[in-house]
Amino acid sequence: MPTNDNMPAGGGHTGDDEWDDFVARFARETAAAAAPAAASAPGGKRLWPWAAGASVVAAAVAAFLVLRPAGSSPAGVVATAVPSASASAPSPAAPTARPAAVRAMVPLAEAFPAHVGSGAGMFTRVAAVTMKSCTEPDSVGPRLIGMIDESEGCVGEEVALYKDAHDDQFNLAVFTMKAPQDTVRLVTELSMAFDDYEVGAQAPPPGSGLPTLPADSGMVQAFTGQQRAMVAGLAQWSDGRTEDYQKLVDRLEPLLTAVSGNVARYEAAR
Repeated sequence: MPTNDNMPAGGGHTGDDEWDDFVARFARETAAAAAPAAASAPGGKRLWPWAAGASVVAAAVAAFLVLRPAGSSPAGVVATAVPSASASAPSPAAPTARPAAVRAMVPLAEAFPAHVGSGAGMFTRVAAVTMKSCTEPDSVGPRLIGMIDESEGCVGEEVALYKDAHDDQFNLAVFTMKAPQDTVRLVTELSMAFDDYEVGAQAPPPGSGLPTLPADSGMVQAFTGQQRAMVAGLAQWSDGRTEDYQKLVDRLEPLLTAVSGNVARYEAAR
């Protein structure tokens, strides 16, 4: 996993058997009682070590799309003029169309400011980093890796961990794709599969003052899309309790909206 000044190296892993058992148990519980669409009970686990090993569980999904206006040229396509033939001279070779350079993803500090909101509603950034790739197996599930591999490509992934005044934990991940249509697919499919946990949460780095929550902690998740970028937001109560999911969804919303707005402004300035 990548490191920076805010993020010491390290990691841990959860065994495949434990993961399989947990997924099987979730399937039985889901069959017994349907979970609410906006806030459901914890289901599966996805490991995402930030500085130490941590297992997380995820639940509710909301989705919002901000797409490029109809008629916009797809990224990477350049129109090229071809000279007409001349009777007195050989026809010049037609210039070869060259794909436009792929625009970089939103700068890390622009996507994830040090503080979001104010007063009792303020979120404080604990750490942020640019990942080595969009498909690191400890941070991204196999289904999402498959969707990214089948896409036009992923420019990069950026992640951040925030806390609020009560030390509730909020994880944000921005996946910048090369083609906006791939963002649509990712947001749509991840949002529909509420019981599939393809984006993980970071364990707090040492010295943050935040606990590494146990594997049976509750979590909610939500996704937004803005042109090339998908933003995934995940939230956990400071004590990891598995209740009050709608309140947790409501608590996540302003942070996810703010970060999504930062990404949208960058994308709109292309």
